[in-house]
Amino acid sequence: MAKKVLIVVTNHTEIHEGRPTGIWLSEFAEAYMGFISQGYEVLVASPLGGQAPVDPGSVDDHTAQEILDTQKYLENTIKLDEVSAENFDAIFLPGGHGTMYDLPDNQALQKLLRDFYEADKIVAAVCHGPAGLVGATLSSGQPLVAGKRVNAFTDREEADTTLDKHLPFLLESKLRDLGAIYVAAPNWTSHVEVDGNLITGQNPQSTVAVTEAVIAKLG
Repeated sequence: MAKKVLIVVTNHTEIHEGRPTGIWLSEFAEAYMGFISQGYEVLVASPLGGQAPVDPGSVDDHTAQEILDTQKYLENTIKLDEVSAENFDAIFLPGGHGTMYDLPDNQALQKLLRDFYEADKIVAAVCHGPAGLVGATLSSGQPLVAGKRVNAFTDREEADTTLDKHLPFLLESKLRDLGAIYVAAPNWTSHVEVDGNLITGQNPQSTVAVTEAVIAKLG
């Protein structure tokens, strides 16, 4: 039986007027291609279903064609509340600033994350993807990330983007507030934290390493 991975992406399109956002395409594409290369089945879901937006800042003249080609998998995503954890072996949340808006409070995602984690299945996220973890709690009511080593886009990296003043919260600070053991690496370097079945990465540069960590766990 092929392993099955659920990739959850954002539908959110704007940070403020004139500043579009969405998915950071390489974070979706590198994971998608990595999982497919292993023969895994991949389903892409989002809070609203349908079209999932790509952050225009994540694509330029130097973006590899194989990365660009994965945009077709974002054109008709499944709605989150139509998905069940029991059909998958792992859940993966790529980033892009859009995730900061529609993933933290999404109840369908919170249930999925709890179900995956409590079934000893892999929960993985990279860059701003861990924004989806901030609202997730275990059956005990404790935050899923509490007491766990995690990684995500750092407050210093956010300051580099100059978007920190516009966001609903800062991801590193929020994870720390929830009791996570946040482990930062130097800005814009690849870094992954693996704490049991929770796998998180810091930034776009970390996507391949997170994907490889998920593949290593799935075997």
